Amino acid sequence: MTVTIKDIARMAGVSHTTVSRALNDSPLIHEETKRKIRAIAERLDYTPNYSAKSLVLARSYHIGLFFSTLSKGTSSNFFHETVKGVHSAVSSKYHLIVNAIDDYDGNFSPVTRKTFDGVIVMSQSDADESFIRYVADKSIPLVVLNRNAERISPVNVLADDRAGVFRVVEHMIAQGHRRIAIIEGKQSFKSSAARKDGYLQALGQYGVDTDPKLHVVGGYTLEGGYKAMKQLLRADPMPTAVFCSSDEMAVGAMKAIAEQGLSVPDDMSVAGFDDDVFSAFLSPALTTVKRPVETISRIGAEKLLADIERGAPSRETVYVETELVVRESVKPI
Repeated sequence: MTVTIKDIARMAGVSHTTVSRALNDSPLIHEETKRKIRAIAERLDYTPNYSAKSLVLARSYHIGLFFSTLSKGTSSNFFHETVKGVHSAVSSKYHLIVNAIDDYDGNFSPVTRKTFDGVIVMSQSDADESFIRYVADKSIPLVVLNRNAERISPVNVLADDRAGVFRVVEHMIAQGHRRIAIIEGKQSFKSSAARKDGYLQALGQYGVDTDPKLHVVGGYTLEGGYKAMKQLLRADPMPTAVFCSSDEMAVGAMKAIAEQGLSVPDDMSVAGFDDDVFSAFLSPALTTVKRPVETISRIGAEKLLADIERGAPSRETVYVETELVVRESVKPI
């Protein structure tokens, strides 16, 4: 026999509304009452009926996680860390639905308050702005990850990319490098601009000249990093160190260096950004900046759920610190 909320309410001596709120961790219900109701639900092996809950509470119990794109410039590790972080907060309370904004071709009408209780945007480009504005205009609870869209989004959670790149380039300078190149990410991505800003800021603060010929674009792909490094190897004089705006591009760059008969780090130092799962297992192990994508995603999801429960948006922008991870691919000159 299927156990319902009314069965739990009868045993607990409360209304079915109280049971529903308690099982959804509402702040309106006293903690002792929540514990009592949860214990009864567990004892009866109660399974939520999401369809019934949707009708009673006018909720879909769907959270939408939207990436700018899933086919261009979104690495598998970035995707995995994002979904893992959001899912750890959403858990069994909501159904998580993952989509790509560019799949909608500008027609966002399927995204409504009836289809989604809240929306998380893992933003990678200014091209997301029309979608973010659409969600905000529809008064759908909203959190933007990975870039600051505070003009239109109430809550924004992102890594301090600029500070992270500043530290890794500062580390290269401390090792004696003065001719430091950069392989940039996808030009339309905000992260690319932030990382280049950190690179330029470090060079400027330490009085190191910047050479525009050492600024090349790799587009956040292995092949892009490889081709960009090939271009840098034709520079005269060549750089002694290269900062790659992603670990994937660093791998491509290291292959191009090896094909030239040079070695990392003896002939050229290389550093990356992201601290992907493979970075510690390269030879040499890659010096990089750890971007806490999972943490950013979890924090964003937690803030969205709190706003949904409260029924009103908070307003804040949260910067999550990055971490310099020093390994073997950068050495003194």
